[in-house]
Amino acid sequence: MVSETKLIVRYVETDRMGVTHHSNYLVWYEQARTELTKKLGTSYGELEEMGFLSPVLSVHTEYLRPCTYDDEIVVKCCLTKATYSQMEFSYQVYKNGESTPINRGSSRHAWVDKETFRPISIKRKAPQLYELLCNAVEQIEE
Repeated sequence: MVSETKLIVRYVETDRMGVTHHSNYLVWYEQARTELTKKLGTSYGELEEMGFLSPVLSVHTEYLRPCTYDDEIVVKCCLTKATYSQMEFSYQVYKNGESTPINRGSSRHAWVDKETFRPISIKRKAPQLYELLCNAVEQIEE
């Protein structure tokens, strides 16, 4: 399952050179993950109510071409791996209407207990959620 999040680059997201500042891509990735989670039929809020958090373990990003103020962009996100203790997401950012990405990246997240912040097995604690995640895994074509 792939989610597509449409955004418009705000002036505050650009740097002195008029190019989108690199830090904003991580924010856009998070927005895309949030949309994908909703598309799966849940939300980060519901996961937290269940007692789970999914902190970021690592992020990789490649800046292929710049985008600037007022560009319309699309962030494609998919879950590429789901295990009992971790998840991995893939992202591709496009200028709206273009077929070549301007950015691509990935992030890896752990499953931890909300109260203790200790790793947990989502397969054991929430088997239906684990099955939902495993069924949603796919790859974005590069």
